[in-house]
Amino acid sequence: MVSRFTLLTTGGAVLALAALAGCSPVEENAAPTATTSASADVCPAGALATKTAGKLTIGTDNPAYEPWFSDNDPKNGKGFESAVAYQVAQRLGYSPDNVIWTSVTFNNAVAPGPKAFDFDINQFSITPERRNAVDFSSPYYLVRQTVITTKGSKIANAKTLADLQAAKLGAQVGTTSYQAITDLIKPSAQPSVFNNNDDAKAALVNGTVDGIVVDLPTAFYMTAAELKDGVIVGQLPQVGVPEQFGLVLDKGSALTGCVSTAVDQLRQDGTLAVLEKTWLAGADGAPELQ
Repeated sequence: MVSRFTLLTTGGAVLALAALAGCSPVEENAAPTATTSASADVCPAGALATKTAGKLTIGTDNPAYEPWFSDNDPKNGKGFESAVAYQVAQRLGYSPDNVIWTSVTFNNAVAPGPKAFDFDINQFSITPERRNAVDFSSPYYLVRQTVITTKGSKIANAKTLADLQAAKLGAQVGTTSYQAITDLIKPSAQPSVFNNNDDAKAALVNGTVDGIVVDLPTAFYMTAAELKDGVIVGQLPQVGVPEQFGLVLDKGSALTGCVSTAVDQLRQDGTLAVLEKTWLAGADGAPELQ
């Protein structure tokens, strides 16, 4: 099975942002989420009640992975989530010079308690359990979980979930990728859990696991650019409400409505669709596991 990853150049796409009137794929089949929108009169541009007056502090993990970020540098505006973050900042009235990035681990970002950021962007799937501890913005991306391996692996030619039952699988701790293994695949062996995707990838390379589960864009990037003879086994079934990524905010944050409104604007004016096409691969080459 051949994997492929296509990154489009940004030049033409960015120029198209203002003109594009289509809807982001987030809108397609997306279920409503319990977020609060806000009008301009309660979201004064560049003067929100942020951690630092006149600045917007955005959190993400370190390392910050491709294709969500580029060169492990969220500040450069490259990669889907870096670009989305700066677009949200712009809608809120903060120029790039007034954006501060801070490093926050995945688990700490969604744990209960005060946050060191105004919002965090790090492929956080919106779940009822996480909503008990944090706020989420409106969704900015629909996501599918995907199994990857390497050529010659015993699951390289798997076509169904049943073909994965005897496999040793793993995923990053605290993620919906790990939950997809336990809830959908239900392998006979206990799944391995890793601190981050680099550790998961290393385990796949050294044969500790037969395959790992990551989101689809990460699957394309890993199999094409990071793994020798990487193979996309297939996408896992979508069960129930489509999985969605949202920006994470402190529980009860006064900014949640304003941030959600900014994300909604990006969806409605077509910006999210352009950024997705610019930075993320399509689903071609990733079959559905039945």
